Amino acid sequence: MRIEQQPAYVLHSRAYRETSLLLECLTRDHGRLGVVARGVRGERARLKRAQLEPFQPLALDLLMRGELATLTAVENVGMAKRLTGDAGLSGLYLNELVVRLTERQDPSPLIYDAYALTLDRMSSGESLAWSLRRFERDLLDAIGYGLQLQFDADNGEPLQPDMHYRYEVERGAIACAGGSVRALRGSDLLALDQDRMPENTGLKSLRDMVREVIRFHLGGGELRAWRVLSMAVSRK
Repeated sequence: MRIEQQPAYVLHSRAYRETSLLLECLTRDHGRLGVVARGVRGERARLKRAQLEPFQPLALDLLMRGELATLTAVENVGMAKRLTGDAGLSGLYLNELVVRLTERQDPSPLIYDAYALTLDRMSSGESLAWSLRRFERDLLDAIGYGLQLQFDADNGEPLQPDMHYRYEVERGAIACAGGSVRALRGSDLLALDQDRMPENTGLKSLRDMVREVIRFHLGGGELRAWRVLSMAVSRK
């Protein structure tokens, strides 16, 4: 099957054979694809490796055969997002998250749109923490693991802003005492649900909660980017 002018971003690349790259690409209409870019590491390459950098909006021509696609043409269709420092680390986290939580060839335009929007937010100077929480929320929802942020899982009552809750991955939010381990304020859970940025304390609580959810869906695994981000914070 031939695919032409497919909007895409490169999430990850690694050397493949002597002169090629194996790419993980997020495409708008075909989901995450494994793509072989033949010869791009050679001196006489027709397709240039520099065109395949992360955070660069692309249009790809592909030939699909089985699990992997072959890149036949690439076009840069906009300015690459300038993500440096903490924003660059956050972008790498974004890419690893998509690779680890999505399946190849599982179409989801919602994920593509959320990813592109998140890059715009981060490159324009918006809060990195809030941008990531919003993307995590939308990604989990798109892959069928949406967060339950409106009702108490025990009694079905609406969450109350002035109460505290613990979040159980397979159930949702459950009322608890404010001093409990991993207690979250109802106001912060509702803010994430209603797309309103909470204060810094709330952002940290939501980060820890979502990290536990992601860890559960990774079968208890960790993301490399978590360690990198923690090290960057500890050096400050």
